[in-house]
Amino acid sequence: MPTKLSSSESLSVVASREQICSDLQGEVVILDIKSGAYYGLNQVGASIWNFIQSPKTVQEIEDAILAEYQVDAEVCKRDISALLEDLAAKGLIEINNEASA
Repeated sequence: MPTKLSSSESLSVVASREQICSDLQGEVVILDIKSGAYYGLNQVGASIWNFIQSPKTVQEIEDAILAEYQVDAEVCKRDISALLEDLAAKGLIEINNEASA
């Protein structure tokens, strides 16, 4: 069962080390080494991807995006949760509960 990121802002998120990524004119392309699959992220997704190269909490990610882009806080929270859940399902990020760390 996938982790529901929207329910806990204390979860720590970091990009998995088992992939290669490249910036392409403000967007990011990720190659999952294990599966050989490519994934693309738009400009906002690329900002998040670059930010989580070191562990960050969901709250820190939300705060960074709200500071960088003009977006409603609830929309931001929902969209970030959806993106992170998708990246986690593909094995591109690692999620840890900081309370148990």
